[in-house]
Amino acid sequence: MKAKFLCFCALSIFFQNCTQTQKSSSSEDSSSAEFYSVDDFKSVEKYDTHVHINAYDTAFINLAKADNFKLLTVNVHPTSKNPAEVQQNVALEMIKTYPEQVAYATTFGVNDWGTDKWLPQTLAYLKNSFEKGAIGVKIWKNIGMELRDKDGKFVMVNDPRIDPVLDFIEKSNVTLVGHLGEPKNAWLPVDQMTVSGDKNYFSKHPEYHMYLHPEYPSYEDQVDARDKMLEKHPNIRFVGVHLGSLEYDVDELAKRLDKFPNMAVDMAERICHLQYQTINNRQKVVDFMLKYQDRLIYATDNGVGKDSDPAEYKKRIHERRLSDWRYFVTDDDMNVTDFKENIKGLKLPKEVIDKIYRKNAEKWFPGI
Repeated sequence: MKAKFLCFCALSIFFQNCTQTQKSSSSEDSSSAEFYSVDDFKSVEKYDTHVHINAYDTAFINLAKADNFKLLTVNVHPTSKNPAEVQQNVALEMIKTYPEQVAYATTFGVNDWGTDKWLPQTLAYLKNSFEKGAIGVKIWKNIGMELRDKDGKFVMVNDPRIDPVLDFIEKSNVTLVGHLGEPKNAWLPVDQMTVSGDKNYFSKHPEYHMYLHPEYPSYEDQVDARDKMLEKHPNIRFVGVHLGSLEYDVDELAKRLDKFPNMAVDMAERICHLQYQTINNRQKVVDFMLKYQDRLIYATDNGVGKDSDPAEYKKRIHERRLSDWRYFVTDDDMNVTDFKENIKGLKLPKEVIDKIYRKNAEKWFPGI
């Protein structure tokens, strides 16, 4: 009888251990199902909504395919780049060859600003672009930082002469893509800037290093003009690139997202600023990403031109994409190139990652 009792006890302990093991395994499976890993990078469908394809380049597209990215190539109208018409022709060639891989956003110029030609020419160009498939319109920082009236006064984005163009974009149900102003670092001396990317860029582009140009509109002027433009056009679908030039403080960005429900932002070339804020308050950044998960879009600002070296850019772009993915999906300790401090990844849930990398692109850029 005693032997039977001991046998029964042993069996009970065995089944209890089995049950606990099953529960533990189930818990691990549930946790695994809730988050992606680094290994999931290539298996997840993703968008990069801010690239600049300025040459017909199959290597750039093949890299995007290998990394499971679809692309939005964005035309821009700076005087130092290819004319907008040339950029558009390249974009049209790419979407013709790779219709499932590439979409494009057009832009408009300011060459005849201040004359009777400008508005009709601009509207005609945009209409033609929309008919050819453009799903967005880029408005660039030359408005606010370069363009001046005959009296030398800077033209800001809330100028009433721009309103008919914005009205036409809204009426056409096309997304306005805005690079307005620069990162706040641009108004600081180089040695006081927070990330090395800004230090390098503004050292090479002193024309946009506003610390050297105190006679130009201030950082606050740029952001205020953008906000006033959105107040005048509350129904326009607006994606502020580069975290809406509010990259330095997620609290300031949150204020605008609360105020302007039709505003989203892409993260092109500004993820390092989220990472910089992660050093001192990781939870604050996590909470921001969770709260505004429907308004944040992954993007890089990667580009390719006639003189690009495929071997160089393929390695650089892939490594940066993979580093970004690791930052968002894991809680690994990381070292990134923009500052010397280590950071810890955000480990965002799968549903948030899917929005940032795919669903928000499809929501804010209909037709992509």
